[in-house]
Amino acid sequence: MIDADSDCDVRACTPDDLAALAAFCIEHAAYERMPLAVPPDAERLRRALFAAAPRLHAWLAWQGARPLGYATASREFSTWNARDYLHMDCLYVRADARGLGIGAALLREVAATARRLGLAELQWQTPDWNAGAIRFYRRHGAVASAKQRFVLALP
Repeated sequence: MIDADSDCDVRACTPDDLAALAAFCIEHAAYERMPLAVPPDAERLRRALFAAAPRLHAWLAWQGARPLGYATASREFSTWNARDYLHMDCLYVRADARGLGIGAALLREVAATARRLGLAELQWQTPDWNAGAIRFYRRHGAVASAKQRFVLALP
């Protein structure tokens, strides 16, 4: 169990954090009941995060040397609004660390990055069965959009 009074450090992912990030991706997919067609690979994550023009941003929340949660986001373009936005692909906090403000701290980091990039909007999705996440996002001012997410695997 995490001590609510303990310090939690949220920071951008470093190359040394790639193994923890990959492990979180697997844990998060299992939590969301999503099979991974291709498991995360530290080298692919490295290329996306640390290229000259990074495609991905990632943050991890730590208590000492123990990772508690993570968030990832990518810049995307909205055709309807004809402007860029930040798409938060993942926000996940381990079960024993939920309710302690860690998710809020990660969400603040993602939103701050969107602002630094000059973006006016942050978008994401969560499974419709994840009532806890839905309450969390609404408490932080998010408004749900009624859409279904589809995936088409390309051989």
